[in-house]
Amino acid sequence: MGALDRQTLGGRLRRWSRGLHRHLSFFFSGAVVVYAVSGIAMNHKDTFNPNYEVTRQTYRTEAALPPRQGSTKADILPLLQEIGEEEHYTKHYFPDANTLKVFLKGGSNLLVDMRSGEAVYERVERRPLLGTMSRLHYNPGRWWTVFADVFAVSLLVLVASGFAMMKGRKGLWGIGGVELLAGILVPLLFGLIIA
Repeated sequence: MGALDRQTLGGRLRRWSRGLHRHLSFFFSGAVVVYAVSGIAMNHKDTFNPNYEVTRQTYRTEAALPPRQGSTKADILPLLQEIGEEEHYTKHYFPDANTLKVFLKGGSNLLVDMRSGEAVYERVERRPLLGTMSRLHYNPGRWWTVFADVFAVSLLVLVASGFAMMKGRKGLWGIGGVELLAGILVPLLFGLIIA
């Protein structure tokens, strides 16, 4: 194979790599954005819940307090009507002699001090967009696994096609190789430090 053939083959490989790189980049950019945004939110779960918005409201109930012994759903519903949650009753119990806890569908709850009538309503609502995006990190189903695997392989193809596009000092055997090595070492070092 002559020098001209090698140049032609190299030029074709770079052209083909550019096209593949461009198409995969456009197609998978959305998935990168979804994973990046939700990943940032999940990295800060200690200060921010990416899946749910939790709000608390404290008030004094005007409803009649139910009896501790033998109370039924019907006894609890007046308490829930005050906060518009009567349709969401799940169950209730008394964790101690002076406290009533009512569980509601969706994770919300109501805590009532039986002596004072002070109530704390904790409303839990799923964050519509961010919650959905964050859920994808937990591999929610077989079809998502297939897509995620295709996405992961496509990222490797993007890396390989990116290497093929660049030649010389800016390519894999130049500064690009140094940057690649640094990009591998940084996460590995974090992994070693954390382990």
